[in-house]
Amino acid sequence: MFLVSACLAGINSRYDGKDNRIKHFQDLVAMGKALPVCPEQLGGLSTPREPIELVGGDGEDILNGRAKAIGRSGADYTKELLRGAEEVLKIAALVRAGTVFFKDDSPSCGCVHIKAGGRRIRGRGVTAAVLIKNGIKVEAVNNLQSTIDNSRI
Repeated sequence: MFLVSACLAGINSRYDGKDNRIKHFQDLVAMGKALPVCPEQLGGLSTPREPIELVGGDGEDILNGRAKAIGRSGADYTKELLRGAEEVLKIAALVRAGTVFFKDDSPSCGCVHIKAGGRRIRGRGVTAAVLIKNGIKVEAVNNLQSTIDNSRI
């Protein structure tokens, strides 16, 4: 069983109320081989919601209390992102997820890149950091269907 970012499975869960649908992931969910999750929704945030960036570091820095998740308005969403990460960790344990495929660039799901200061930087989102810390394999996916190696999934 895999977990996949809900937006990649075609669920309108992005901050702007849209999705990042990749048919392959949508098909895996339909076949019961993958379970869609949105850490930000599981943390209590609505969809749509204001864009959030990590300030002062990445997800690992948030786990260590050195960074925060701040919305465009200046609101602090650190607690919600941490809550969502813990909920995804529980789900991953329940379904014994072998791998989690997450949308890169997200403050929660980013595995290789996040957005900070209005630009794309190397770093992990909060949920990716929690899962990796707990020994769960996390892989980054961008919007391009061609980035998916179907033999791995």
